[in-house]
Amino acid sequence: MSDINVTPLVDVLLVLLIIFMVTAPIASYPIEVNLPQQSTQPPPMSEPPPPIRLRIGASGEVFWNDSPYPLSAIGNMMRSEVERDPTNQPQLEIDTNDDADYGVLAKVLALAKNADMKKIGFVQK
Repeated sequence: MSDINVTPLVDVLLVLLIIFMVTAPIASYPIEVNLPQQSTQPPPMSEPPPPIRLRIGASGEVFWNDSPYPLSAIGNMMRSEVERDPTNQPQLEIDTNDDADYGVLAKVLALAKNADMKKIGFVQK
């Protein structure tokens, strides 16, 4: 007749019992969570300003709403648009000619980033 040695089984069960006795109180502590509360009145929605159409021609000329401007003036115009209402900026829609120099586009994008313009899009043809 063969007997099963239950001593190792009892040792493992006692170790597991001690582990559960130690970790169970830790899991039952309340955790405070501060959730955001819904405001009683939503902020007023303002109508977005009309978009700015910026076109870059094949020879590097830049048109702001179909009016030609030097590249140096575009940065100041972007800053003034952002300063008008930083929370409700107009969208900058950039349209480039297929033969336009990429350097001019890169400068325009750098000017928009420096002016802190958030809404920049490209016109698809």
